[in-house]
Amino acid sequence: MLSHPGMVRPHNEDSIFGDADTGLVVLADGMGGYNAGEVASGIAVKVVSGGLTAELSSGRELSKVDVQSGLTHAALLLQQQIAAANKGIYEAAQTRPECAGMGTTIVAAVFHGNRVSIGHIGDSRCYRLRGEKFEQLTHDHSLLQEQIDAGQLTPEQAKYSLNKNLVTRALGIEAIVPPDITEYRLEADDIYLLCSDGLTDMVEPDVLHTMLGRGRANLAKVAADLVDLANENGGRDNISVILVHVPADYLPSASWTQRWLAKKKAS
Repeated sequence: MLSHPGMVRPHNEDSIFGDADTGLVVLADGMGGYNAGEVASGIAVKVVSGGLTAELSSGRELSKVDVQSGLTHAALLLQQQIAAANKGIYEAAQTRPECAGMGTTIVAAVFHGNRVSIGHIGDSRCYRLRGEKFEQLTHDHSLLQEQIDAGQLTPEQAKYSLNKNLVTRALGIEAIVPPDITEYRLEADDIYLLCSDGLTDMVEPDVLHTMLGRGRANLAKVAADLVDLANENGGRDNISVILVHVPADYLPSASWTQRWLAKKKAS
């Protein structure tokens, strides 16, 4: 888990949080006004992490599915805390002149049982490496993504667009900003990458795939290498990276053999 200001920006407006005990990771990329982006991302991470940590440690059955929404209890908690963060940022922007117009993206994940619940707003992303398959699990809320979805631009043309950093949804810009909530089943040795656009604007997905695949055994080094590469390629924005590995013995359905192999590998 790393965050770096990059090579151009005078300060870092990204905020990150990770807690292995509760299975919670949060990343926010702030925007707007002098230092206001840092305020927005800080509020987002503080509210979401603070609100969720107690709930995730309470012993409640996080993976129980709510019949009405179809979401797990963990996902509903994530949804609620992102809404609370939006309220806090929006109210601060309305009452503090120096923070007017501030906002932030957010991507957060809760790992519980054999599932992961992901909430996001904006263009900070979550990827998953499963075996040799690398895929983006979040869908950007950005003008560029809308143009791609509408067939106005190809993904190749999008690489050279001047609209890369124009988000269409961000925390704190309006009184109510709904997050996208998705859930996935976990598999042993999945690797999840949460990152700000300071990484993805500078490093192509195929390179991310290669670096994660080669560095599975040392994710701390991979995170540092990704930040270094983004900076070598220009570092035009703040760069934040969170990497999560799902060990076989974390999964409640893991077989005795999987658990034994995982413990042997760790010893």
